[in-house]
Amino acid sequence: MSTTQQLEDFVSQVRRDILRQVHQVNSGHPGGSLGCAEFFSVLYKEVLQTKKDFHMDGKDEDLFFLSNGHISPVFYSVLARTGYFPVEELNTFRKINSRLQGHPTTHEGLPGIRIASGSLGQGLSVAIGAASTKKLNKDTHLVYTLHGDGELQEGQNWEAIMYAGAKGVDNLIATVDYNKKQIDGSTEDVLPLGNLKAKFEAFGWDVLEVEQGNDVEAILQGLAEAKSRSGKQKPVVILLHTVMGNGVDFMMHTHAWHGKAPNDEQLVTGLSQNPETLGDY
Repeated sequence: MSTTQQLEDFVSQVRRDILRQVHQVNSGHPGGSLGCAEFFSVLYKEVLQTKKDFHMDGKDEDLFFLSNGHISPVFYSVLARTGYFPVEELNTFRKINSRLQGHPTTHEGLPGIRIASGSLGQGLSVAIGAASTKKLNKDTHLVYTLHGDGELQEGQNWEAIMYAGAKGVDNLIATVDYNKKQIDGSTEDVLPLGNLKAKFEAFGWDVLEVEQGNDVEAILQGLAEAKSRSGKQKPVVILLHTVMGNGVDFMMHTHAWHGKAPNDEQLVTGLSQNPETLGDY
């Protein structure tokens, strides 16, 4: 198990990867990616029980589905840094014929990617299918998902949330990136989400809140608690309170960097705030 410092060092490198990927093609989504760097790092370094070799069938291992696929830079960085594909491939992000498209896809056979995502609102439905399949196969491993809070404005989510609660899909742990920001502004201004905790509970879910969603220890504890609550006739959701753009001061607390790349000067500033710990690509 990694120490807190080792995890924080890993996160610092992931932030650098995010900035460099988006900058080199002047395209991509740094804000949400930076806000979820700690979550992805903890999930892939400490929590997921996976096999050494990637197989699409996902038998006898934990599964993860990214629903808000536009935050692919953080997903690609962590997959590369945990051995799914060469770190050098991050250089190809969003380029012609690259496996690292702006939204994750499966047609190029990229290890670690199980669904094409980024058409928002669909990830939970897929995850419920995978979790139900595991139950039928008597596979005791868990299915994890990540969703944007603005993404919950999509109606398909609530059909899936209703189904999972009604059918007791209790091998599923969903996490909501609850940064209260989306592409056009705050979620409160665009379409208020109301009391998410009460809503999930009303649909039969067990709800956890992690107030410090950019603290690796808090995330570790939250995911451990969520796992301990699985298998008890209810799906589990974590409301992860994060800061969009976390770790790069001029990107934090604003929706402006949802889908905007840093220029040369801004890249230097962002990198200076995140020390290189594992080696750039």
